Amino acid sequence: MSVTPTTARARRSRVRMTRNERREQLIDVARALFAERGLEGTSVEEIAAHAGVSKPVVYEHFGGKEGLYAVVVDREVRTLHDSIRAAITTPDTNPRSLIELGTLALLDYIDDHPNGFRILSRDSSATSPEGSFATILSDIASRVEDLLGDEFTKRALDPETAPLYAQMLVGLVALAGQWWMDTRDEHGLAKPVVAAHLVNLAWYGMRNLSSNPRLYTQRGSAKA
Repeated sequence: MSVTPTTARARRSRVRMTRNERREQLIDVARALFAERGLEGTSVEEIAAHAGVSKPVVYEHFGGKEGLYAVVVDREVRTLHDSIRAAITTPDTNPRSLIELGTLALLDYIDDHPNGFRILSRDSSATSPEGSFATILSDIASRVEDLLGDEFTKRALDPETAPLYAQMLVGLVALAGQWWMDTRDEHGLAKPVVAAHLVNLAWYGMRNLSSNPRLYTQRGSAKA
């Protein structure tokens, strides 16, 4: 069987790469494919072909597609979690600044790791439930909860509702971040502009909270 130039280059590439280099290459290739097609839509054959290796090489390093996917998800989870944790645990920072830093940290991750964000926000729980996007957001919300609880106490608001508001804040930023990633070419909104509008809604809405909010549309409710 004749050897094409492409095949020859792929073979030379396999020889030149160390085991760790090959592993990193497979992770990079798989991340892009998983982001585009999802776990179910990506095959070992495609991963191997894009990396210029044979299928056994993928199995040797990761045991299969699911093992490789779990590694990709784990890395993205740690990257996102660490960046947001660093932002919202900054010492001697006022509440508004923490909201801004946390918002920017998530938008930074989306901007710098679009493939990772697509994987986490779409179907990361398929092989790693503990690393799902919802779990990451819940963990972030639990950190925000303490901040809000202290602030609510200072403002004579019910600190027991802090967990609810923490979930709303984190969900607001996460969903808006998803929308921004999918539509930013269409709308042309720069990252700092998106962050400013998110903080504008979150902060100025919070400053005017009622101590006993009610739904206007609920029968028998009085306006707060």
